[in-house]
Amino acid sequence: MSQPVRSVAQAFAILRLLADGDGLTLSEIGRALDLSPSSCFNLLNTLVAEGAIVRGAGGKRYRLAGPWGGFEGLRDRAGRSLIDRARPLMTRLAQQGDAAVGLWKMASRERLQLVAHAESDAVMRLRFADAQRQPLGGGAAGRALAAAQRVDDTELARRYAPVRWQADLPFDVYAAQVREAAARGYAIDRGFAHRGIWTVATGIADVAPGFCLSASIVAGSRGEAEVAQLAAALVQLRARLVADQ
Repeated sequence: MSQPVRSVAQAFAILRLLADGDGLTLSEIGRALDLSPSSCFNLLNTLVAEGAIVRGAGGKRYRLAGPWGGFEGLRDRAGRSLIDRARPLMTRLAQQGDAAVGLWKMASRERLQLVAHAESDAVMRLRFADAQRQPLGGGAAGRALAAAQRVDDTELARRYAPVRWQADLPFDVYAAQVREAAARGYAIDRGFAHRGIWTVATGIADVAPGFCLSASIVAGSRGEAEVAQLAAALVQLRARLVADQ
């Protein structure tokens, strides 16, 4: 499967959202998941018809139906909620910025895993492989997450050691780039991780176990001002996701 079925993913996002709340209105659900009123209404009606959710006595608030309320699989809490809310916003940024946008999760002490991605509709475009992994310290994502987590030099060296860069990147330069990322709020990789690819990334240390947003473009396809603009849009997306937690 190259892409998830959007309506199914949206329906499960609604179920997970309701699992963490005490009943929400149509407008509250639509706002949280960035759904249009008509799409949200249709999804809610379908879930009611299938017996997964129920309307409250006043008919305005939706809650999980009895059997679904005890299903722990819906209760990933903060991390799952972040992914659900990020997906539509990432799609919008990918289209507007003509970039491949990824959301990475710290999967272990050694790896980052791609948990969501979005691409533009351009004929020639970059595309992520589903569920791909990379070394924890690798790429712009690894630098941005290290910056957001404020890791010390010993941990930074541990993350750097196993990375196989496609262009020479000494540790002192890498460490300086992490410090720069901490100061400005995002990291940049110009072809060190993947030749021909530039990536900007911003870390999310506020949600366990640690996440990172990235946006990748073809090297040299944008000027410095355009790269900075893409990075700023990514930082704004991060701020919105954290504020909504």
